[in-house]
Amino acid sequence: MTAQILDGKLTADQLRSEIATEVELWCVAGNPAPTLAAVLIGDDPASQVYVRNKEKACDKVGMHSRLIRRPAATTTSELLALLSQLNSDLTVNGILVQLPLPTQIDAQKVLDAVSPLKDVDAFSPENVGLLVQGRPRFLPCTPHGVMQVLARYGHTVAGKHVVVVGRSDIVGKPLANMLLQRDIGLGREYANATVTVCHSQSGNLAAITRGADILVAAVGRPHLITAEMVKLGAIVIDVGINRVDDKLVGDVDFDAVAKVASAITPVPGGIGPLTIAMLLRNTLMAAKLQANSFD
Repeated sequence: MTAQILDGKLTADQLRSEIATEVELWCVAGNPAPTLAAVLIGDDPASQVYVRNKEKACDKVGMHSRLIRRPAATTTSELLALLSQLNSDLTVNGILVQLPLPTQIDAQKVLDAVSPLKDVDAFSPENVGLLVQGRPRFLPCTPHGVMQVLARYGHTVAGKHVVVVGRSDIVGKPLANMLLQRDIGLGREYANATVTVCHSQSGNLAAITRGADILVAAVGRPHLITAEMVKLGAIVIDVGINRVDDKLVGDVDFDAVAKVASAITPVPGGIGPLTIAMLLRNTLMAAKLQANSFD
């Protein structure tokens, strides 16, 4: 069996084209271009690359971006004061705090401080709660990217057993919640899954993953998922990004697993580009929500 490659870059290009059209229509109607403010603390090289990619993506769809840099020694109180200013700034529609933050900063306090209406990462307690209740304001970017690539390649999740390996607040937990919902906005066939979440304390991981119709790996451990852990014909989504010998690899042993899976996402070029595309969509949605709330 040769797996179908679920091309995240191609899917992200399609999404960005759609978003660019929506942004143009929004601006033609007399509205200002949506603006995303990214806060970067310190000079972590990977974070700088991520922020730069987000700036470029905004520009390509006609959005404005604002990069706010602060030194690595920034304190929690200083960052909270900055976020208070951005929350009050009517020209800013979305706020993104680039993670990870330096160890002296209370990351949870910082993420909680972002206005729920500008929380385009969907990390705030209010937005997480709305997602769990099945009435999300914003869909979390990486999980939404997973759902989009499945939907656009015609793979439904309704009635399927989906195993998510990883229980992070950024990917594992929100994705599991999205899959469980009756409807997440993509259509009912793209929810209504039976979901199992695995983590570091799960016993006999391979036995669980072999039962998956759709297997999602999101733990940050290179090549954790081997061919022996995948059911013949399963769909495999690799969210992991790991650097090994100056090469980016995923959580899945791609070459081996591609021989038994029916479809698989590559790393790089899989879910990563979709995360940024979903961030752009959330920023546009935020602009529209704020326009209505301030009318």
